[in-house]
Amino acid sequence: MHPHNRKKLDDRVIRAAEAALAAQRYVSPVDVLVGIGWLDPGALARWPRGQVAYLEEVVQTNLPRISEAMKLFRSWATAKELSPSETHYVARTPSRQTLRFSESGNPTIEKLYRTHWISGELSERKREHLVERASRAPELLVIQPLNDTWKCHRCGGTGDLLIMESPGPACLRCAGLDDLEFLSAGMRCSRAGSRRKAPGTPWWYTSARRGAAMNERSAG
Repeated sequence: MHPHNRKKLDDRVIRAAEAALAAQRYVSPVDVLVGIGWLDPGALARWPRGQVAYLEEVVQTNLPRISEAMKLFRSWATAKELSPSETHYVARTPSRQTLRFSESGNPTIEKLYRTHWISGELSERKREHLVERASRAPELLVIQPLNDTWKCHRCGGTGDLLIMESPGPACLRCAGLDDLEFLSAGMRCSRAGSRRKAPGTPWWYTSARRGAAMNERSAG
């Protein structure tokens, strides 16, 4: 890369990294890719849903430029004396598989992508809280489609509810989620301790007993 272009990229990386660090007290490679405009937030949202095979697939530049940007980011983070913390990224799907970042799947590259850099100004307790929150598995997303013309990619059936997988929409039975109950948004807090839940639009699902759910819906 030409030195002039490298300096321009370095400036963009630093601006994106500093903005993320100021907003959340840590910064990740994903934050930087979004901040410099190479990663569209909509494409990023499809990745944990299983609709994108690996993150680099939807980054809007070539691999050498991604690699250079990530090197600049790590140099900046090291110079700022930020604390590295490896974070576990899992899919927002029933299988909860580990998300893949790179085209190659190289373990070293994957680890670099998973590493968050945390502000050294935070106390040990606050750093631990950030690490725990970042590694928390995302809730499953159940969708109530606007029409009934969709087909489950596994069984060919349809229904009122679906969950997105990499090949396409799947019914809750095929996804192993047919034990979940249909609850109104106002019941979210009363079911916060349930073992399994999945937010939808505009409803919540949880494995609460059907009788209790029916009683609460009737009362509302």
